[in-house]
Amino acid sequence: MSNIQRTSRGSGRRVMSDINVVPYIDVMLVLLVIFMVTAPFVNPGVVNLPSVGGAQVQPLPPIFLNIGDDEQIKINENGQTRLLNRSQLGSFARELANKNPDQPMVIAADKSIRYEVVMDVMSRLKENGVKRVGLAVKSK
Repeated sequence: MSNIQRTSRGSGRRVMSDINVVPYIDVMLVLLVIFMVTAPFVNPGVVNLPSVGGAQVQPLPPIFLNIGDDEQIKINENGQTRLLNRSQLGSFARELANKNPDQPMVIAADKSIRYEVVMDVMSRLKENGVKRVGLAVKSK
């Protein structure tokens, strides 16, 4: 009987408290490969749009507002040039917005003009109903 007790005490198996993560890594790698192979076939961005016969989009040519170094505003509209000051700009913008609210306007200011003047012109245009206002720049 003493022999049996020795073997049970002498063999001394320890309890393993580690988790074997190798099978989980194998499963994750297989799933990664599956998703990488199937991802190019999924196209969620396709939208079938209805078609309309005879519809043509005609972009409007922009009206250019040139602000000179004397802060006078020259307006080039359909080949005609008009001179305005900032106080007259509001009535011109309202008149233009009533004709066509989507008419784009481009401001081309002299380099020496203060930033406040350009911002004032832009705000007057926006206040009087002009929706599309842009700035012209010279590329280097």
